[in-house]
Amino acid sequence: MSEPTSVPPAGLRSVTRASVRDHVADQAMRLFDERGFDNTTVDDIANAVGMSSRSFFRYFPAKEDVVLGDPAPFGQVVRDSAAARPAGEPVWTVLRHAFDPVEENTAEATESGLRTMRVMMSTASLRAGNLEKHIAWAAMLEPVIVGRLDGPGESVQFRAQTLIHTALSCLDVALAEWTRRNGETPVGQLLDEAFTTVRI
Repeated sequence: MSEPTSVPPAGLRSVTRASVRDHVADQAMRLFDERGFDNTTVDDIANAVGMSSRSFFRYFPAKEDVVLGDPAPFGQVVRDSAAARPAGEPVWTVLRHAFDPVEENTAEATESGLRTMRVMMSTASLRAGNLEKHIAWAAMLEPVIVGRLDGPGESVQFRAQTLIHTALSCLDVALAEWTRRNGETPVGQLLDEAFTTVRI
């Protein structure tokens, strides 16, 4: 009589699932970078990691999600970074430091960050998806920035959105330049230069 198969605790299953998801994402990004996003199929990714295409969709709803992911979790990190800034700090400075987590992430994972940026910058559908992600981030940042501006409600909301989207454009330009320089210039330095150039 065979022994019953042990079932890992729920926490361990979660860790295992996250580990598999990270492995699939890593292999997919390597293929995207080598072959191009549009030239890499879900079947290609599944074969590279030794799973079925159906299993791939258990981890990612679509191929694009490997690159873009869910905008909410990191958007919340950016929002919280802005919210943690000192009271009375200029709003433009608050927005610059809202992106400190992005700067830290690129410093800790430079190779994978560059790979992601190369894939995204070379694919029109992903660039469009990145814009949608930033719209989601802007919605998260808006209450934080509105709370630091004075004036009539409608005017404050418009000013906040203008500042936020300008800041996000600075982030995009800094990340693109970081990629062009192959990570040799820190993202933080490029962000400082971009924000200074706008001079709001």
